[in-house]
Amino acid sequence: MATTATTTPSATSLTTLHRRIPLFPTTTTLLSLSSSSKPLFLSLSSTRSFPTHLYCIKKDDIDITFFEQDNPDEEITFDPPEKPEGYIPPRAVDEPPFESEEEIALAYEELYGAAYSGESLLGNDVYAMDSKIKKATGFGSKSKKEKIRDGFEENVVQVRRVTKVVKGGKHMRFRAIVVVGDKKGQVGVGVGKAKEVVSAVQKAAVDARRNIITVPMTKYLTFPHRNEADYGAARVMLRPAAPGTGVIAGGAVRTVLEMAGVENALGKQLGSNNALNNARATIVAVQTMRQFSDVARDRGIPMEELWK
Repeated sequence: MATTATTTPSATSLTTLHRRIPLFPTTTTLLSLSSSSKPLFLSLSSTRSFPTHLYCIKKDDIDITFFEQDNPDEEITFDPPEKPEGYIPPRAVDEPPFESEEEIALAYEELYGAAYSGESLLGNDVYAMDSKIKKATGFGSKSKKEKIRDGFEENVVQVRRVTKVVKGGKHMRFRAIVVVGDKKGQVGVGVGKAKEVVSAVQKAAVDARRNIITVPMTKYLTFPHRNEADYGAARVMLRPAAPGTGVIAGGAVRTVLEMAGVENALGKQLGSNNALNNARATIVAVQTMRQFSDVARDRGIPMEELWK
C-alpha cells in the first residue's frame, strides 16, 4: 500500500517564527513571515494552506472621551431647582380637610355633565347630554340621520336598482322616488340616487322638500275644476268629485293626491306607466289649476259673474 508522507514543522522553525513576530506591534502593519514582499502562508500540512494577515490598531484611534469625562466612582449629588415665590406644597390625600360629596359631584358635573347621576347642581338638564360627550362616546352621532320634523310626511313611491355603463364597467345605484306633503295643500316630488337604499330615500326626501307646491282645493277638499297635463310620455287626467267619493286613482297619482290632502278626486293615467313621470305630470296638472277667486280678481269682476 502507498503511504502518504506528512511534514510537520520542526522546533527550530517555530522558534524562528516566534522571534520574528512581535507580540504587541506599535503600528498598523501587515506582518509578513518572510523577507519577500509576498505574505508567507503558514502550513501545517502539505495539502492545505491558510493565509495569515495580522493587523493592529493604534490606541489613539479609539474614542474614549466618554470614559475620560465621567468617573463611575464619583458621587453625584441631586441639586433641585429653587421653589418659586408663593409656592404652596400640595397636601397629601389622607390629610384633612376632606372634600364633601357635594363638592365632588359639582366638580364631576363640570367635567362630564349632569346626566351621569340624574341630579344637577348647576341647573343643567339631566336628560340632555353634552355635545362633547356625544362626540367622545359616539352616542347620538350623525351616522344615522334622524327624520326631519317639519310637519311633512314622507311616502316612498318606488325604489329601483339602476345601472350606469361607463368605460371601466357598470356602476350600480339605487333610485328612490319620494313624495312629501303636509296633507294641508302642500306636496312635493323628489328623486335621489345612492349606493344604499336608505341614503337614496334621504336624498329624495330632501329633493322633494325643495320642490314644494301648493294645491288649490275647495272647502270639500277637491279640485276647483278638471284638468289634464303631461310630462314626457305620461299623461294624467284629474277630475273633481262630490264629498264622500274619496280618491279614486292609482299608482303615483294616488300617492301625490293623498299627501296633498285631497280627499275627493278622480285621477287617471292615460299615457306611460312610469311612476316618476306620472307623479310629475300630476304636479304639473295641479300647478296649472286656479281658484275661482283668483280668476275673478284677475278679470276685475265679482265671482257671481263668472257663471253668467
